[in-house]
Amino acid sequence: MSRLEAKKPPLFISEPLTKDTVCQSLLLLSRIFKSSYGPAGRLKQLHNGVGGCVCTTSQSSALLRHLSVSSPVLRVLTASVQNHVSRCSDCGLFTAILCCSLIENFRSLNVAPCTVIKITKNLLSLCTDYLKSEACGCRVSVDFSSVETLVCLVRSVLTSKPACMLNKTEVEHLTTLVLKAFLFTVPCHVETNAVLGKCVIIPVKGRRVMDSTVLPGLLIETPEIQLGKPLAVKRTGSSMIKIALFCASMSGDSFSPEEGTIAVRHGTSLEMSELNQLLNVGKQLVHDGVGLVVCQKVIHPALKQYLKENHVMAVDRAGLSLMEPLSRMTGSKPVASIHSLSPGCYGSLKDVSIERVASKHFVHLIPGDTVICSLILCNRSETAWDELKRVCETAEHVLQLTMKEPLALLGGGCTETHLASYIRYKSSSLSTSTFQDLGCSQTQYQLVADGFCRSLESVARSLNHDGGEILTDMVYGHCWFVPSGLPSVSNWSDVVSKCGCGINGNTEDLSWRILEGQSCSPVIQGCPKEPSVKVTDFLTLDCFAAKCSGLQVALETANLVLDLSYVIEDQN
Repeated sequence: MSRLEAKKPPLFISEPLTKDTVCQSLLLLSRIFKSSYGPAGRLKQLHNGVGGCVCTTSQSSALLRHLSVSSPVLRVLTASVQNHVSRCSDCGLFTAILCCSLIENFRSLNVAPCTVIKITKNLLSLCTDYLKSEACGCRVSVDFSSVETLVCLVRSVLTSKPACMLNKTEVEHLTTLVLKAFLFTVPCHVETNAVLGKCVIIPVKGRRVMDSTVLPGLLIETPEIQLGKPLAVKRTGSSMIKIALFCASMSGDSFSPEEGTIAVRHGTSLEMSELNQLLNVGKQLVHDGVGLVVCQKVIHPALKQYLKENHVMAVDRAGLSLMEPLSRMTGSKPVASIHSLSPGCYGSLKDVSIERVASKHFVHLIPGDTVICSLILCNRSETAWDELKRVCETAEHVLQLTMKEPLALLGGGCTETHLASYIRYKSSSLSTSTFQDLGCSQTQYQLVADGFCRSLESVARSLNHDGGEILTDMVYGHCWFVPSGLPSVSNWSDVVSKCGCGINGNTEDLSWRILEGQSCSPVIQGCPKEPSVKVTDFLTLDCFAAKCSGLQVALETANLVLDLSYVIEDQN
C-alpha cells in the first residue's frame, strides 16, 4: 500500500543542552523537585487534561508518574530517578535535585564534558569510599537489638511528606505501628537463606489516624459475616485449623464458551454436572478434616451451605493479592483446578476470628508462626490516605534495606554539607599524579569539584522554603537553619539551637558561614570532624543504601546527559 504522504526525515538536534527550551524545561523540573523537598515541602496537585482523579503529593514516585515530560533529554533524567525509586523507594527527590543541580553547574563550566566525566567519577569514588569507611562523620550504625535508631529512621520518613496531614501524636503512633509490622515480618527462626515476611495494608478511609493498628496474620473482608456469632470451625487433633486455598473458581461456571466447544449427551446438564463435581470436592474436604476454605474467586452457594453444615468455614472473593501471603503464612499450596485435589496441598492456622474495623467486617486468620501481618491504616481523607500508604510502604522498604546494611546517614541536609566539606578538603590535598592520571589540570579538577560541592549544598538549601538563612559550621560541616524574619547577626549562636539532623547543639564554640548558591565557598581548614554523640531521641536519619544509590544515580545520569551530542527524533 502506498503512503498517503511522504515520509518525513528524522529531526537532528545537536548539543541539546545549549538549546533554550531544554534549559528552561530543566530549570522548571528542578524547581518542581526542590519546592517539594522535605517536611516543609510545598504540595503539588496533578491531574490530566480530560478529568480523572487529582493527585495531591510531594512524593517523587507520584510526581514522576503523573508528570508528562516531552524533552528526550529530561526523559533520561526522569527514567533514571524512577528506576532508583523502584529499587530503593526512598531518596527520589534527593536524586532528582542533585542530578538537576549537577547538570546546571557542570554545563556552565569551561571544561570539556569528557574531562568533567573523568573527574566526577573520581569524586564519586572519594564519596563512596568515605561513606563506607569507619572514619565517616555523617554515618550512624544501626543496632537491631535496640529500637531507638529504627524509630528515628521511620519517623524521618513519615514526617518528610506533609500531605499525610499528621500531627506529632499521630506520627509517633504510626512510627510504632510501622516498626511493629516490620518486626512481625522478621522470621523468629533464622535459617541459611532467611526471607522476610510481608505486611499487607488494609485501607480504612474517613477514620482517625489513631484508629490504625497492626494485627498478626491476614484480614479478609467478608461483608456477609455477622459479628458476635460464634465460629464453629473444625479443628485437628492438635487444635490447629486445616486450611485449603483455591485460586480456581468454585462458582460452577468454569466452562467458558471462549475456550471452545463442549460435546455433551442429550439431557445432560452442564450446570448440574459442575455442581456435582463441586460437592464431591466438598465431601473430600470434609473427609480430609479441613476446617477453613479460602477461594480467590467465588464459591457456589450450595457448596457454601454444604461446608457450613459440616462445620467448615468458607471465605470467597479473597482476591489475587492475598494468594501469595496466604500460601506462605499457612503453608498451603493454591489449588488451580477443582478436578485435582491432593492431600499435600493443605496448610494450617492457629485460629480464626471476626474483626470489625469501622463499618467493615473481616475474617482474621491467625497463624502459628507470624511472618505475615496486616496494617489497618486509617486517615481522614482519601488524598491523605493515598499519600500515607505510599509513605508507610517506603518506611517498610527502608527498614528492609537497613537490615541488609545496618547503617544510616544523618538527615536534615547535614550529610550533604558534611560531604561537600570533606570533598573540598580532600580535593585541595590531592597529589599531582592524580591529575596526570585523570588527564586534567588542577584548576579543572577544582572547578568540577566546586560545582559538585555546590550541587550537594543546593540539596540542603532545598529543605528551606521560608526564606531564612542556611548555615554550615566550620567544625563538623553540618547544616543549620536560621528561622525566617530574623535580622542578620554577627553571632549566629543566638539564633540557632540544633543542626538539621539534630545531633549537634550550639553549646560548642562553633563558627559558621552562610551557604550561598553560586559564590565560591572557602575551603574548611582540615577534615570535618565526627560528632562526639551518635544517638539522640529525635535524630533525623536517611536510609544509607538509598542515599548512596541516589548519589551514584544522580552523578551517572548527569554525566550521561552532559555527554549527549545529538538527539535524533522520528517525525513520522
